[in-house]
Amino acid sequence: MSIGFSHPWVMLLLIVPAALAAWELTRRGVRVPVPVDHREHRPRRWAERLLVSASVLPAVVLALVVVLLAGPQRMSPPAQERVLTNIEIVLDVSGSMSWPIGGQEGVTRFTAAMGAISEFRKMRKDDAYGLTAFGGEVIRWVPLTRDLTAIENAPKFLDPASNPHHLMSTRIAHALKFTMGTLAKQSEGDKLIVLISDGESPDLNGGAAQQIGNQLREDGIVLYAVHVGSDEVPGQLYEVVTPTGGQVFSANNPRSLVGIFEHIDRMVPVRIRATQPEPIDFFFPFAAACAAALALHGLCLFGLRYTPW
Repeated sequence: MSIGFSHPWVMLLLIVPAALAAWELTRRGVRVPVPVDHREHRPRRWAERLLVSASVLPAVVLALVVVLLAGPQRMSPPAQERVLTNIEIVLDVSGSMSWPIGGQEGVTRFTAAMGAISEFRKMRKDDAYGLTAFGGEVIRWVPLTRDLTAIENAPKFLDPASNPHHLMSTRIAHALKFTMGTLAKQSEGDKLIVLISDGESPDLNGGAAQQIGNQLREDGIVLYAVHVGSDEVPGQLYEVVTPTGGQVFSANNPRSLVGIFEHIDRMVPVRIRATQPEPIDFFFPFAAACAAALALHGLCLFGLRYTPW
């Protein structure tokens, strides 16, 4: 493990504790002769070494303080992070989305779609989601965010049965252009649009579908289209989806809607990338050593020191 310093020039101050330690090891100090000095004594080298060690402890503490002031750092271990996927849900809220689906009482195309969206978000919790509602006009209901409270509450306000008249028609091209303009500005992460609709869109005719599909591809946006209902999938959806590398699905009951989103989740796998190691503070071992040396020095002051007799 390599260690660096945020202020390496501070390490030059280690000259001070080094000089202090050298002085302690070489100085003789004041000596007072006493009568017992003329007697023979047993050699006690361990005592001399213990006293010398105790005398250099202040220099050791000072050296550790200098190291702490220099800001010791080490590189963080290699890590991995999930690549963010920006997912825009483009949901048709025209009047026909209030029709029942799958023969289930009380379940409409809209409520089934919102239920499948909720399950999809549980599969991909760490992605960013946006919700755009459209009919004849477009409403950016929720911008790209990881706070999904507004999407959870959307069914209360976007119910097709109570929407104003300007949302009763279907203009898929208009909705895709609007969403593409905001999604293309995202500089980070993958970009994905999931279109949910139940009808044909006149504004996709005349080559508009192919043109929008090519623009989506140039912006790096993948489009998946889910046609809700038992009628045939409009060919214009294939024209707009194919250039992006996405896929068109058809769902005629709530269970198939959930299955489609599970399939999309498998087709758009989570990408993991390695992150670059970053320098992080590494104070603890030096602070612990400094505290230990300081405590040991305090104990030594009770008796392990030179005296002139």
